[in-house]
Amino acid sequence: MKKLIFTALTVMILLSGCTSDKASIIFNKHPISEKNIYDYSNIFTVGRRIYYVVLIPEKVQSRYIYIQVIKKDNDYGRLGYNLVMTRNVRLKDEEVNYYTDYIVLNEKGYYIMKVYSKDKPQKVLTSAEFYVSPN
Repeated sequence: MKKLIFTALTVMILLSGCTSDKASIIFNKHPISEKNIYDYSNIFTVGRRIYYVVLIPEKVQSRYIYIQVIKKDNDYGRLGYNLVMTRNVRLKDEEVNYYTDYIVLNEKGYYIMKVYSKDKPQKVLTSAEFYVSPN
């Protein structure tokens, strides 16, 4: 009987985990719209615009987010890091749950974009990886 109760409690705990929407970043080669939001990519060409949208399901109270683009030192995504870009962004009234913009990178390599909230600057809201190739 004790084994059955323990098994039932374990299954209940594992299956009743809370799920919530998480922040995310979507990259695209073209300006992001409702028609092409599902045509995302993570491989881009040097010197071309990299469009992105940061989706934030939970409201950021201060309305400020910090965006960092970090480059790994080699093409394989290992070893050192270089901070390429940082941006402080104030979310507009109509952009409380998302932010969209583009960047242009002129060096090939493996990059990581991280987004932080001013409310909790030590916690990463979301991050995404992408590549910039010479061709």
